Amino acid sequence: MVPKALLNLPARPRLALSSRSMVTLAAHALFIVAFISMWEFAAQRGILDPTFFGRPSGIWNYLWTGFVTGKKLWLELGYTVTGALISFAAGSVTAIAFGLLFTTYPPLHRAAEPYLTLLNAMPRIALAPLFLLWFGLGIGSKIAVGVSLTFFIVLSATVAGIRGVASDHLILSKALGATPHQVFFKVTLPSAVPVIFSGLRLGLIFALLGVVGAELIAAEHGLGQTLAYLQSTFSMDGVMALLFLLALLGLGVTAIMNRMERALLSWQ
Repeated sequence: MVPKALLNLPARPRLALSSRSMVTLAAHALFIVAFISMWEFAAQRGILDPTFFGRPSGIWNYLWTGFVTGKKLWLELGYTVTGALISFAAGSVTAIAFGLLFTTYPPLHRAAEPYLTLLNAMPRIALAPLFLLWFGLGIGSKIAVGVSLTFFIVLSATVAGIRGVASDHLILSKALGATPHQVFFKVTLPSAVPVIFSGLRLGLIFALLGVVGAELIAAEHGLGQTLAYLQSTFSMDGVMALLFLLALLGLGVTAIMNRMERALLSWQ
């Protein structure tokens, strides 16, 4: 779907924008092809040791076997994505609820802030072994790590977004006779959405990082567990393949969140 702003442009500017996009895509494609070709050439000639850097052909073979032939990677990918989504949902909902509560009752936030700062200062990856003891090797411990990372990011964004609403808007709304309920849902919350959504976008990335990090330590399934096994067996093609897969997964998550943000903020 073409954005409304582009529909109002004359034909030539729209054509120029389309041509520019095509040139940009072609440049990216050319760079990627050149990079992969140089990497494969260097690996074949012994300039780069495949034992430590892998080779594109081996990476492709591993992904093809994992997703098409054996299909084992679909299971591991499903465990990781499921854990990340549950972590993000649980952490975000809880954080937004606490953020709304803290902004409604500031004394409560002042009382809880030292304890929240103390908990946020703890390295959650270092706490992963403790979560493993509490929740076991299954997906529960991975969700716990992901929630602990997502919660504080979204909470900070929620509090900052609501407190950052322009006071002039609030004063004007109250002067026009708006009730506190109307002020909150029609002025405060819509104005805070951009900041809150920035926290949600970052929270989803950290939920994925938390789940993968916990899987690297100990897990029954997941991309992190597979990555740890491949690393221990010096299967560098598999290691590089999973690293690229995780990078693409993060890129896809970011793109989806950016699209959702643009849709939610179209009223601006």
